Amino acid sequence: MSSPSRRFPAAILWTLNLALLLGGCGEKPKASSAGGGKGDGKGGRGGGGAAPVLVAQAVVKKVPLVIDAIGAVEPLRSTAVRAQVTGTLMRIAIKEGQDVKEGELLFEIDPRPFQNALQSSSADLQKVRVLLENSRAQLSRYQALSAEQMISKEQFQKIQDDVRAHEADLVAAESRVSTARLQLDYCSIRAPLSGRSGNVEMHEGDLVRTNDQNPLVTINQVSPIYVSFGVPQQHLTALHRYQGERQLPVEAVPPGGTEKPENGRLTFIDNAVDSTTGTIKLKGTFANQDHRLWPGQFVNVAVTLAEPEVLTVPTSALQTSQTGQHVFVVSADNVAELRPVTVERSFENDAVIMKGLQAGETVVIDGQLRVVPGRSVQIKALPAATAAEKTAGDAKKSAQQQGRKKKKET
Repeated sequence: MSSPSRRFPAAILWTLNLALLLGGCGEKPKASSAGGGKGDGKGGRGGGGAAPVLVAQAVVKKVPLVIDAIGAVEPLRSTAVRAQVTGTLMRIAIKEGQDVKEGELLFEIDPRPFQNALQSSSADLQKVRVLLENSRAQLSRYQALSAEQMISKEQFQKIQDDVRAHEADLVAAESRVSTARLQLDYCSIRAPLSGRSGNVEMHEGDLVRTNDQNPLVTINQVSPIYVSFGVPQQHLTALHRYQGERQLPVEAVPPGGTEKPENGRLTFIDNAVDSTTGTIKLKGTFANQDHRLWPGQFVNVAVTLAEPEVLTVPTSALQTSQTGQHVFVVSADNVAELRPVTVERSFENDAVIMKGLQAGETVVIDGQLRVVPGRSVQIKALPAATAAEKTAGDAKKSAQQQGRKKKKET
């Protein structure tokens, strides 16, 4: 058995531990009002304070009414150059892919056989002229004798018939000479139009024939040039209406192109809708001075019908739910309101609002997931890079509008 002197320190230690345990079960500290919990009623979903958002204003500005399509570039005129006489190709006067002017020499065929034919037909013409002169002189002599009844009527009639026959022979001989001269001219093959030459199918020394299926060369007129494209038939009424008011501008950009678009005008609306596709064929004419558009190329086409002044918001402000599209409108005291809107159309980064907003109202363009209708929001400033991009975009749009205005005045 332990002595009382050894049990006494253990009793003291037990008493101290009990006091510490009783102190831990005391009153808990009050929760900080700055933490989670229910909040002050102004936070986001489930609390947490005001939702941080980016905002923009609904503004009235000119937004082009545009029809987009995919088009194919077509030459304004195209010709397949073929030989009109049979002969040996003596000279190729152009290079493949060369720009040629109307009337410029392209090929030369050996002219010697045709020169001989021209000389022969010219000699035949001279013979006929001599015979005609003799017949007319004989008719003049026998006319006086016929008046005095010194020759029979049959003889005088035969002389008159000879004159008429020689006159007909003269016409035929002149026609043969003209044909021979034309055949000789065909030995020099010239460009029927101005444009860009293609692949030359023949070589010097080859025999060319009039019935060859393959052309010697194909020439396409590339300046000006057509862009052909189709649009759905429901745009036909608007096309006719706006075309009656002004000449409709057309822009064409090759796929992947980063340069400015090529500007042209709408010059053709087909007289029938394609019943198999439900589209109407259109054509735009482009000056194409820099030859950026090339025959057979596919391009992105935009027809601008009008540029009305409309109410717009950034497309990022639009939200979609089961009841339709809506935006969050921020009031003067930074309280969010869910507002249903009716969107007419979109152009680039702008949405055209028909109903639901007024000019000058502030809408949320980023951070909508944390916004609760009827609760406050915290408006954040646009990042520097985003603000710079927005300024550059606004400047670009302004320059395009100024360009359109100058084009209209011109």
